[in-house]
Amino acid sequence: MNVDAPSAPGYAARRTLPLSVEIVRQFRRRRTLVMFGLLLALPWVLVVAFALGAGGDAPPASLRMSDLATEGALNFTAFAVSVSANFLLLVAVALFCGDTVASEADWSSLRYLLAAPVPRDRLLRQKLIVALGYSAAAVIALPLMALGAGAVAFGWNDVTVPGTGEVIPAAAALPRLGIVVGYVLVSLLVVASLAFLLSTVTDSPLGAVGGAVGLVIVSNIVQAVEQLGVVREFLPTFWDNAWIDALALEIDWSGMIKGVSISVTYSVLLIAFAFRRFRRKDVVS
Repeated sequence: MNVDAPSAPGYAARRTLPLSVEIVRQFRRRRTLVMFGLLLALPWVLVVAFALGAGGDAPPASLRMSDLATEGALNFTAFAVSVSANFLLLVAVALFCGDTVASEADWSSLRYLLAAPVPRDRLLRQKLIVALGYSAAAVIALPLMALGAGAVAFGWNDVTVPGTGEVIPAAAALPRLGIVVGYVLVSLLVVASLAFLLSTVTDSPLGAVGGAVGLVIVSNIVQAVEQLGVVREFLPTFWDNAWIDALALEIDWSGMIKGVSISVTYSVLLIAFAFRRFRRKDVVS
């Protein structure tokens, strides 16, 4: 279905589908509330798990991130990010971006939006901005809640670096936590972009979300094949954990720079293809 913008008096494409309307629509969705509920509850679940675990036999001294999680709020936040970035945050981003256009098609409301009329590029742009906004909020909300939960449960102490045992003052470590969160957000852009692309291709929101999550699973499996050598560095998930370098005594930027360049390149290409695909799509749902 190809709808041209009319020339009716008072019509302006820039006034169609305001961001405020789309933000409210997405906020009222049950999946939005459930996902943010899970993200905000996870740090407290981890606090309870550590409290229960403290009653058992004490493990041997270790410098693993999990064993250092109770050293203070910042260590606890780093641990919470490490256990959630490759699954819960991944699913949250895929859900917010994969449910954008596909859900409208699933509800048979997409053609009515275009007949409103909302130009196709504007429809995609508005939905992408809102989806990325909610994705960013999800990625930021979890570490913020973890920081608060960690401060309540374990106090506000300096950071003990996993693996080396070196100590970074809390005042110097807090900005590094911002680097960690920013890097995780950028690394998840590939998932967001693929989910968004698939959302313009399929009428099934679960198909778009599952396809994006499936990419990460396949990429993680392939990157385990060490015989691929340097080729693995071009996989979209190879540099996902490079944020750990931000917690070293001396920050190593090399891995994060490579990760950002790979993620941004894939994302730009996938989003461009999504717009190109949707412009030519025959919308019948």
